[in-house]
Amino acid sequence: MPGNLYWYICFNMRSKSSLYWWCQLGGWLFYGLTMVFFAFIFENKSNNIFYPRVTITILSGLVFTHLLRELIIRLELRPPIQLQRWWLMTIAVLSIIVLYSLTNSAIVEWMHLYDPQKKVSVEKRFLSNLIFDSPLLMVWVSIYYVWHYIELGTKSEIQKVKLESLVKELELKTIKSHINPHFIFNALNSIRALVDENPGRARTAITELSNILRSSMQAEKQETVPLEKELSIVKDYLALEHIRFEDRLQVEYEIDEDTLDQPVPPMMLQTLVENAIKHGIGKQKSGGIIKVVSDFRDDYHELIVQNTGQLNGNVNESDGFGINSTHNRLKLLFGGKATFAIRDTEDNMVEAVVKMPVQHL
Repeated sequence: MPGNLYWYICFNMRSKSSLYWWCQLGGWLFYGLTMVFFAFIFENKSNNIFYPRVTITILSGLVFTHLLRELIIRLELRPPIQLQRWWLMTIAVLSIIVLYSLTNSAIVEWMHLYDPQKKVSVEKRFLSNLIFDSPLLMVWVSIYYVWHYIELGTKSEIQKVKLESLVKELELKTIKSHINPHFIFNALNSIRALVDENPGRARTAITELSNILRSSMQAEKQETVPLEKELSIVKDYLALEHIRFEDRLQVEYEIDEDTLDQPVPPMMLQTLVENAIKHGIGKQKSGGIIKVVSDFRDDYHELIVQNTGQLNGNVNESDGFGINSTHNRLKLLFGGKATFAIRDTEDNMVEAVVKMPVQHL
């Protein structure tokens, strides 16, 4: 792994270096061609000193802007720049501009690349170059910093996405780590109630619990599982609870077979059924019905858990870990595309409804 990381870093650095030099060469050659174009358009002629001076301008530009880049890197003046270091960047840029103009003037004087009839002093030529070259180098500096600010913003966005993904993964793992112990404790309480009263049924309950634990351990490795697998956990759980409630608990299933391969958050349906048992059936002296429905409606996969009872206009009465975890998991996995609601129905029933976007497998 360290070897792969080393080669990745080397390749990335080599790619950025190549891009920089292509931009340098392309930018200065474009500037030189622009000078040639305007010379023909406005002067309609060129002389023996024009092309050498354009060549000097391009080569000097390449050398001194590269030198400026090295200064920016070594003085740690790349974005974001601290406020107290702006003066250092200003000095570096002005120094390069002066050196660039001075070098151009000196080379022109040394190679006699001027019209003898219009010869001016080196000082005047330097001042003229300084006036006309300063905007050119300032444009280069602006492009350089804009490029790096855009790159910095892109990296920040990538880091933000990675951080959000990590937070999402951690939140899902945290929710899962609460779901399994929460279920286990309830199941163990059911078994404890049967140990002295009916040891045979207690042994049956332990078998059911082992089946559920085996399934839940497999589900823990995935963010979603097929509904069919989730239903098998629910059936084992209700079989376990039926031992405790006996005839007070009636179970009904209304499952569209086409929905069995739809992905659902693991242990979510079981948690809703557990919530219905605890806050619904468990509070009814005569027991009641648990009904599980799975169907397609308007391009949504709809899961419904119904139980005998009433909210009495107060959702918070049954609001606990089951409802909170369902809200959180749907939000993390599906964003705003999934919904969850719990409400009373007209026939003395409470229903929890989950709608998730259909996954076309």
